[in-house]
Amino acid sequence: MADLHVELVSAERQVWAGGASRLSVRTVEGEIGVLPGHEPILAVLADGEVRIEATEGESMRVRIGGGFLSVDHDRAVVVAEDVDLEGAAGSAGR
Repeated sequence: MADLHVELVSAERQVWAGGASRLSVRTVEGEIGVLPGHEPILAVLADGEVRIEATEGESMRVRIGGGFLSVDHDRAVVVAEDVDLEGAAGSAGR
């Protein structure tokens, strides 16, 4: 199975980018998990935790304050209004 390329960005900078086997986020309509091959989607994110299971290196968890998620062609981009790296677990950048 192909990897999912994930980018987590805040208003200030790119927080994390790399290959992942799974991405989990909380949308305003509920929790969503994204795997490679996921259908294209655009979703509004709620305040909550982003969980990235990296294919290489450490996986990470980080709290965000809203934003949106875009998924298309095995590429997922999480654009967060606020990113709380203090609440992060795992690798916070590459």
